[in-house]
Amino acid sequence: MPTKQELLQTPIQHIDITQHNVVSLVDAMATMAYSSRDLARAATIYDRMLRDTECGVILCLAGSLISAGLQKVIVDLLRNHMVDAIVSTGANIVDQDFFEALGFKHYVAGEEYKYGAGDAELREMMIDRIYDTFIDEEELRICDETTEKIINSMKPGAYSSREYIREMGKYLQANGRTPKNGNPDSIVLAAYELDVPIFVPAFSDCSFGFGIVAHQHARKGKPVCSIDSGKDFYELTQLKIENPTTGLLMIGGGVPKNFAQDIVVAADILGVEASMHKYAIQITVADARDGALSGSTLKEASSWGKVDLNYEQMVFSEATIAFPLIAGYAFHKQAATARKGKHFAQVLEPVTA
Repeated sequence: MPTKQELLQTPIQHIDITQHNVVSLVDAMATMAYSSRDLARAATIYDRMLRDTECGVILCLAGSLISAGLQKVIVDLLRNHMVDAIVSTGANIVDQDFFEALGFKHYVAGEEYKYGAGDAELREMMIDRIYDTFIDEEELRICDETTEKIINSMKPGAYSSREYIREMGKYLQANGRTPKNGNPDSIVLAAYELDVPIFVPAFSDCSFGFGIVAHQHARKGKPVCSIDSGKDFYELTQLKIENPTTGLLMIGGGVPKNFAQDIVVAADILGVEASMHKYAIQITVADARDGALSGSTLKEASSWGKVDLNYEQMVFSEATIAFPLIAGYAFHKQAATARKGKHFAQVLEPVTA
């Protein structure tokens, strides 16, 4: 069995869409069939979504994406005003993006590991496996401790996930974990600097959850910080009310997908006749036949009054293949040239003052 040092040698490299002009490739796929044609149509919808300067673009992230090499794609979308809000699983934002922003890495695992051989030995070495990727559990514990440190610095009270993640971005900036100081860029930092809110509706289900458990345990009956999931939902709904024209770019499904789709219904409950999401794209490998949300089609979402049918497209493909092509297509078509960014976080600050 190799040593821990030998196993954690080759870092995952984040793909750079700015270096690969895929426009002609994706355009050629439009005259093919199956998922190629679906992907090409999705790329043109994202292009159209960005050219519609009234549209607020919501990026939804589910699945293990940053560990797989997609961090820079998302950072580039943020830095080029191609995303106005993010709804994500906790792992992508905290265990993976914030983790890397602290200076840690994900590593390439050999082919022999991705089907489970050697997992018991990995556990002994405190190496965690995500399919064909490794992460150092000892470094992950530092990430847990850092989230606890951030929580401890805050006044006791109930906060939305957005407010906690804003504090994480502030922490990175204050501690020099920025490109200006020679460190890699990150989603949390870019979103903080550009006033792009990040929502994690199941926020306890990640490294932040360990931090808040440790925080509340240490307080021993004293006032604590807690997560207000209702506030999350209300804040994102406010963005829909403030900016009626919206588009969804969804990677995977699960809670982020449903959370973002449901704000149309939530606005209606508040007495605001909000329009359905005008644009919607989902990249997924989930099957629709079990009735689960991750594989449910966008046409099905229309029956719930959530998604308009004029510009919707399902792409049944694995995210590391499809997402760089769709994002790269819109980037190199310069679809966001006229966009200045919605600064949605500024809209929400009066609520949290």
